[in-house]
Amino acid sequence: MDGTLIDTEPLWGKATYELGELLGRPLTPEVRAKTIGGSFPNTLSVVAEWAGYELQDGDLERYRTWMFDRMAELFAQGIELNPGIGGVLESLARRGTPMFICTNTERVVAEPCIDAIGREFFAGTITGDEVEHSKPAPDMYLEAARRAGAAPGECLVVEDSWHGMSAGAAAGCAVLGLADEVPAGVMRFDPDNFVGAGADDVDGWFSAARQA
Repeated sequence: MDGTLIDTEPLWGKATYELGELLGRPLTPEVRAKTIGGSFPNTLSVVAEWAGYELQDGDLERYRTWMFDRMAELFAQGIELNPGIGGVLESLARRGTPMFICTNTERVVAEPCIDAIGREFFAGTITGDEVEHSKPAPDMYLEAARRAGAAPGECLVVEDSWHGMSAGAAAGCAVLGLADEVPAGVMRFDPDNFVGAGADDVDGWFSAARQA
C-alpha cells in the first residue's frame, strides 16, 4: 500500500528519522532503508540498535503511540494516489477482479490510507497486526488468496519493498517488484507502466511475472 498505491513512504521516512532523533542518534539513509516495508516492532528494533538504545518494558507501546500519532498528523496534510493507480483499480473493479490491500501498517494507521485509496475497490484489507507473522513472512498473502478463493499462484502481488516482494514470492504468488533490485522469483516493474493501463494490461503483467 505505502509506496505502491499511495506515496506515503516519504512521510514514514520523515517520522522514522524523527524517531532516530528521539532515541539519540540520527539515522543514515542506509539504516532507514532497513525499516522500509517492515512492521513497527522491526522499525523500533532497527532504530534502537543503531542508536545504542536499550529498549525497556513499555517502550514498544510508548513509541508505537508516538509514531502513530505523528503519522496521523502527516496523513492529515493529504494523501494522493500514485500516477495511474486510480485507472487500474477502476478497470479491475469493473471486471469484478477481487483485490486486497495487504500492508504491514497496523489497522489504526492504515484506515485513513485505505479510505483515501478507495475502500470500495477492495474485497478486503489485511493489516500487519491481523496476522501471526507480518511481511516478509507470506501469511497475509496466503490469507488474501484464501479469502479470494484462489490458489496463490493465481494471484498477482504488487510490491515496492524487499520485505513485501519476499512475502509475495514466499506465498507462491506472481510478483511485480517496483524497485531497482528484486528478490529471486520477482519481476522488476516500472511503475510508469500504470499510467493509462487497465485490466487487460494487468493480465499481461501477470503472465510475464509468472515466468520470473
